[in-house]
Amino acid sequence: MRLLTHNLLASNVKGAKSGFPLKIHVFVQEEHETAFNKAFLLATLRKINWIAFREAADSLGVPNLPELPPDLDKCDDSMLRKFHHALMEVHVKEGYLICPDTGRRFPITKGIPNMLLNEDEVC
Repeated sequence: MRLLTHNLLASNVKGAKSGFPLKIHVFVQEEHETAFNKAFLLATLRKINWIAFREAADSLGVPNLPELPPDLDKCDDSMLRKFHHALMEVHVKEGYLICPDTGRRFPITKGIPNMLLNEDEVC
């Protein structure tokens, strides 16, 4: 699971207020080089929740991301490459996503988060 995916997921467990952002507990993490696409990164910067993204990157040990979202008009390639690395090249292979409201753990297996709920957890 990439941090791009993480930034789009929320818990819908009964009793969850917002279910976002999910916390990450990692057992296995890998890095895979991917092609750099400046236009994609700039478009993604406009859409993601930066605070949740940065917290997730910190929890995975990805350093050097600014505390505040970068100004799109002043983004240099160095900053975009750090963003690209955290967003696209760091993969959580095994672990859990944890609902911030209920503590419900969702397994990540072979890089795929399983967000399915049991019948008693559905609103």
